Amino acid sequence: MTPDGRYFVVRGRLWRCSNPELPPDLRDTLVRQLMAARRDVGTAGRRGDEAAVAAARRRVDAAKHALGERGPVWWDDGAPDLNRHMARNTPYAAWYAALGGDA
Repeated sequence: MTPDGRYFVVRGRLWRCSNPELPPDLRDTLVRQLMAARRDVGTAGRRGDEAAVAAARRRVDAAKHALGERGPVWWDDGAPDLNRHMARNTPYAAWYAALGGDA
């Protein structure tokens, strides 16, 4: 996780974290909804039901928006959203390189 808690890194790429200001019970509910929707994407995909896949993906997107992982950023200092950017190409490059990541 980046020092400011906004992103976590997977294979060098930044992914936006959930809004830490969400009440724990709401966050838990949203995470359960997200995981159920992700399971439904897989189940519908294995059945070949494209309409159900699309509906489940919409539920994934809605949960991610509610968690703050997509859509408007949850911080208010004007910093840009670097979601999905490679860490080495962002202001986090030196921090990431110090962890042993590629810089």
